[in-house]
Amino acid sequence: MQLTSTAAKLFRPNISANTLSQTTLAILRVTLGVMMVHNGFDKLADIESFARAYVEYLGLPFPIFLSYVAAYTEVIAAPLVAMGLFTRFASLGLFGTMCVAMYHHISVAGLSLPYLELSAIYAASFFYFLVNGAGLYSFDALIANLLDSASLTLKEKQIMRLESSFEAAEAVKDENVVA
Repeated sequence: MQLTSTAAKLFRPNISANTLSQTTLAILRVTLGVMMVHNGFDKLADIESFARAYVEYLGLPFPIFLSYVAAYTEVIAAPLVAMGLFTRFASLGLFGTMCVAMYHHISVAGLSLPYLELSAIYAASFFYFLVNGAGLYSFDALIANLLDSASLTLKEKQIMRLESSFEAAEAVKDENVVA
């Protein structure tokens, strides 16, 4: 019976906001932001060439303007995602940019996975943060907590502290059962 219980725990999805899951989420968010920002700087280094090769190729209007929009979206929004500040808004812009990149890759090479994979991974990751937000270890969470704290009554704050204590006790109890 113990083996079945251990196996079940290995396959059970993580549905709680525990420290490990929130830490890995923050690491993913920071990695994505840091890695994405260089794409914007690459575009800005030779904006005319990027506009010709990517935006004009797709037949989009105002290629220079749209190239600057894409570049500055990446240069500004990627660090915001990394910091977890205005994450949903920043992720929306980056998700849109990556969707256009995916469209370009498909129009150039069809459904060639090696050509498409990086933009698809970025798009899926930014879509995750668009839907779910930055996680607990972010400036967004800090701001939300400050806004929530300002609007709560004393009784609501006491209830939240009790709930936090109960959840912490349950987490310790669960860890003791696993060990």
